[in-house]
Amino acid sequence: MGRVDVAEQLAIVKRGADEVLVEAELAQKLARGVPLRIKLGLDPTAPDIHLGHTVVLNKMRQMQDLGHHVIFLIGDFTTMIGDPSGRNATRPALTREEIVANAKTYHAQASKVLDPARTEIRYNSEWSEPLGAAGMIKLAAQHTVARMLERDDFHKRFTSNQPIAIHEFLYPLMQGYDSVALKSDIELGGTDQKFNLLVGRELQKHAGQEPQCIVTMPLLEGLDGVEKMSKSKQNYIGIDEPAEEMFGKVMSISDTLMWRYYELLSARSLGEIAALKRECDDGRNPRDAKVLLAKEIVARFHTPAAADAAEAAFVARFRQGATPENMPEVTLETAGAGLAIAQLAKQAGLVASTSEALRLIDGHGLKVDGDTVADKALAIGAGRTVIVQAGKRKFARVTVR
Repeated sequence: MGRVDVAEQLAIVKRGADEVLVEAELAQKLARGVPLRIKLGLDPTAPDIHLGHTVVLNKMRQMQDLGHHVIFLIGDFTTMIGDPSGRNATRPALTREEIVANAKTYHAQASKVLDPARTEIRYNSEWSEPLGAAGMIKLAAQHTVARMLERDDFHKRFTSNQPIAIHEFLYPLMQGYDSVALKSDIELGGTDQKFNLLVGRELQKHAGQEPQCIVTMPLLEGLDGVEKMSKSKQNYIGIDEPAEEMFGKVMSISDTLMWRYYELLSARSLGEIAALKRECDDGRNPRDAKVLLAKEIVARFHTPAAADAAEAAFVARFRQGATPENMPEVTLETAGAGLAIAQLAKQAGLVASTSEALRLIDGHGLKVDGDTVADKALAIGAGRTVIVQAGKRKFARVTVR
């Protein structure tokens, strides 16, 4: 510590951040010249860490490279409660077995971003389970129902007469208690976590600790460009996915969303990104920029050679198949988990009827992402964007919401 001055460190911390609370306090902490304890918690609600998670993981790695001590916290206890942040309904609880299975992969996947040799891995069941009923009651006495209802999602559900389970009030308290147990100096999180992070500050004050500073990072939109990237919404790119699948998913995003991904995921400087955007505004094909982004992301989580191979496979499947550079972009709504392929082709305007789509399938004339559709029951899930080809000349990039 001490090699990078406070102003430079603050600039690194603030790049891409939505908010830093409280910046003056953070400057004081940095000025001490000793490694700070940086906390990031993720709940293992599904087996994969996705690119949305890496927005905060990248920030954590930057702080790790500045010499600070990072703590990657796996919320095996809080997952049993279920984080209500940004939700309009109670999150379904996972079984202990599901949580343990999901948690096993988190360490290895986070190590693709963080330096594993310099990362402390913790599980919040270590201190949350021994807390017991008496400790939980004592903790709950440090916060009021009125303060809980100030939280946006709780407030909306309360005023619209939607149910709020009592256990959901415990989630912000338990996340805040993690900060007490770990004596964190800084906690990172998405913008939807701001309330929970502030609870940590309050509980640290109650415990006689210096309150943590907070760095919130923007939420990354998923492949549909509308909802935040989420495992439950199936609109995500997992960092453990095969290289070709990862490459194809990045290439499926809209040209507009691409610049958001550049801003939050790319290691390129802001100046480089701005220059690339100007080139595209001046006539360069946006697909070129998207290929650069896809290769950068694949190389980070696989290898540069895997990125080259994924590009070659993509070219073979699409460009050599005469896929047009420009095609209609269609967004379709689904009330369920997805749209049946025949219905999707009709709604996208590629066929006149579902019967025509089914006849195309019989004749091997309908393709999704370059692959011939053989299963008439195929459904495209909500959150996915696919290139659909009907016959030899009709194409559309279709997003299902």
